Amino acid sequence: MKYVFIVVFAGVVAAIRLRQRRRRRGEPRTARPIASSISSDVGLIVSREVRERFRGRIFRYGTLFILIVVAAAIIIPTLNTHKTKPQNIGVVGSLSPSLVATVSSTATSVGATVHFVAEVDLTHARTDLRSGRINVAIVDARTLIVNKPLSATDTSVGAQLLRSVAQNLGIDEAFQAARLSPAQSETLRAAKALPITSVEPATTTTVHATSVIGAILIFIMLSQYNGWILMGVMEEKASRVIEVLLSAVRPIQLLTGKVIGIGLAALTQALVVVAFAIGVSKAVGSSFLSGTAPLVIMSTLVWLVLGYSFYCWLYAAAGSMVERQDQVQGLVLPLSLPMIFGYIMALTAASSGSPSLLLKVLAYLPPTAPFAMPVLVGFSAVTWWEFLTSVFISVVCTIGVARLASTIYRRAILRTGGRVRLREVFARTGAH
Repeated sequence: MKYVFIVVFAGVVAAIRLRQRRRRRGEPRTARPIASSISSDVGLIVSREVRERFRGRIFRYGTLFILIVVAAAIIIPTLNTHKTKPQNIGVVGSLSPSLVATVSSTATSVGATVHFVAEVDLTHARTDLRSGRINVAIVDARTLIVNKPLSATDTSVGAQLLRSVAQNLGIDEAFQAARLSPAQSETLRAAKALPITSVEPATTTTVHATSVIGAILIFIMLSQYNGWILMGVMEEKASRVIEVLLSAVRPIQLLTGKVIGIGLAALTQALVVVAFAIGVSKAVGSSFLSGTAPLVIMSTLVWLVLGYSFYCWLYAAAGSMVERQDQVQGLVLPLSLPMIFGYIMALTAASSGSPSLLLKVLAYLPPTAPFAMPVLVGFSAVTWWEFLTSVFISVVCTIGVARLASTIYRRAILRTGGRVRLREVFARTGAH
């Protein structure tokens, strides 16, 4: 899917470049590759916005910062995984093959590996314990000796292994006390636990981490790019550049070009981050792509586009209603509250391990769906038709919001002298 986005973006840029060359050469305006979708004026505005964003330091340094954070989130867990050292177990006397297999399987169950070290006698075993050559000594399959006392609150891998080995050796001693035959003892040792099944599919910490990273990226990118739209519209109005631009293009063309251009920059940045995350996870052998993580990644990309499409029109309309920096704060907070609420609820659900009823409701509301729906996908708590239903609701609402925002933009962008109120905009209905 990411390659489709890249091809589409490259096609749009190529068509814009071709159109610019034709105009310089004075060629007649014949049929153009993009004439059926966007006008040449909108294409020029798109090209201008994309070029400005790519050249900006904020875009370059912001992308670099995001890549560093994503790399750290993927690499650090793998470093912690490989830090577990093998547990050296000294053996005084002998261990039966069944006990050796039991200790090895016990180590595997707690995420450790063991290495058996033959000890000459108890004195040598004590010496190796003090020097750290071995972690524990098993004496005649009846006694366990460690260098320092084991704390009741110690939950390390070594402590878990020691407790499990002690329990298994105690069971073996109980078999001998019960005077069971070797065959009977082997039968009991070979007993397997009953399988445990669940109604709901299993979720992993990897999926939870992917959902958290996705929610964070969506929130950062929506805040950043919507802020660019608001500030860009406001600065064009304050500097009176908008009057020059509107003498050449219509308001809806200017607004559409700005929204599409900044949106393409946002999508390009998101694709770079996703491609980088996939490459790093494969390079370090991370489980980043295990389970439903790939679906979460694709869902995050889809909802980043849908979330931007919904909010960008609102921020553009808000920018057309102000012309000073101090007036922006009064508009940013109300527009950001739904994003902040959805973001917090998504992080809470991803961290808790189970989606709440409220999160499932938020997944169908366009202002909060970009954060809630990817988390539900990670939990496998949503079907394909529910996902598409939420997408359809978001698209329909986005169309309505775009029509409303374009009306506000058209009526407020040329009004100066102070902040424009909504009631003032719609009070001019009769004049338009």
